Amino acid sequence: MKIRKHSAGLCFGTAVLAGVILSGTVLEGCGGSRTMQSADLMTDISADSTVAGNASVKEGDSEAATDFAIRLFQQCEAEGENILISPVSVLYALSMTANGAKGDTQEQMEEVLGLSAEEWNQYLCAYRDMLPSDETYQVNIANSIWLTDDERFTVNQDFLQTNANYYEAGIYQTAFDEGTIKDINKWVRVNTDGMIKEILDEIPEDAVMHLVNALSFEAEWQTVYDKSQIRDGAFIAEDGTVESVQMMYSEEYDYLESENATGFVKYYEDRSYAFVALLPDESVTVEEYVESLTGDSLREMLNHPESVTVEAAIPKFESESSLEMSDILVQMGMEDAFDEEKADFSGLGISTKGNIFINRVIHKTSITVDAKGTKAGAATAVETVDGVEVEADVRTVYLDRPFVYMIVDCEKDIPIFIGTIMHVAK
Repeated sequence: MKIRKHSAGLCFGTAVLAGVILSGTVLEGCGGSRTMQSADLMTDISADSTVAGNASVKEGDSEAATDFAIRLFQQCEAEGENILISPVSVLYALSMTANGAKGDTQEQMEEVLGLSAEEWNQYLCAYRDMLPSDETYQVNIANSIWLTDDERFTVNQDFLQTNANYYEAGIYQTAFDEGTIKDINKWVRVNTDGMIKEILDEIPEDAVMHLVNALSFEAEWQTVYDKSQIRDGAFIAEDGTVESVQMMYSEEYDYLESENATGFVKYYEDRSYAFVALLPDESVTVEEYVESLTGDSLREMLNHPESVTVEAAIPKFESESSLEMSDILVQMGMEDAFDEEKADFSGLGISTKGNIFINRVIHKTSITVDAKGTKAGAATAVETVDGVEVEADVRTVYLDRPFVYMIVDCEKDIPIFIGTIMHVAK
């Protein structure tokens, strides 16, 4: 994101994005710790460090990631409802899964994701290693593969090795019982700072593998909200309902404008990441605006902000979403992967019971935006089973009606979080 530097004060905020991962043998956090029942298979498989060292980002890779984020978001958008997704988390989980796909299944997954499995391996590996780091914020990405210990399932060792090499995936074998569910959910609660209470309520009897991702983001606002900047206000939903809210007012300095929306950029400390708000014109619904977005148009807007004072207002809000993405991904063109008869995940492993296919892609998110900053969490799990008008130099953007928002990686212009606020009241 090409931006003009502007110094400001400091306000604390955090955001956490996580998938389901088993990266150790002990789970710690609220309620103490307990030993996981899963067997660590990394004693037999070690990541080849030269693979990560040689991974590279090609021109166009970040564009593909942003394009996927917008296409996925458009399929998830629901009229009248708050929606929040983490396209980056979904990319990691599905890209690991794509390493086990063959034939038409692989082609469809790559078409939907926008790059080949090998290209995503290279990009996502390099992206993780190039994450900016500073004492005022932390960004971490981790991955894991969790497989059944039932003797009917034989995992492909090359599949595990590839994901260990490129994704540093922890690999665990377990009974897929109630204890496993507790392990997963406890880990999610701990690693999302309690934002996501649980990701799984059951593991089907025919489940053979969960491919999971965790991404944590914790940062400080660059701009301080003091008490004088927080006042009672009103948020008007699309149906005309008026909701009483606490509005947080500030001056920002990167103004965004497109054919049918205005917005602004509010930065986290050191400006590597930012909160981006996009307010559709009053004659345009959020749904219409989301449908008009493309990856290219978003990147063009983020790369060419107008350097001007923006009188901005953000409502304090909380939002959470729970999505099962199978139908969404099928509609996007990933059909065979969810078809018991057509799916080809022979590169993942084999089962004596039947053909392996994706049963569910579970995605849960939660976000809180207040005077301190942003705190958010998300969890993603891929489950495979067997079976078959203002003054010229000042702009005003008050988010007092439905809007689109993102948390963006400013270096790559990739939305880590992307969502809509249609209503604020709980």
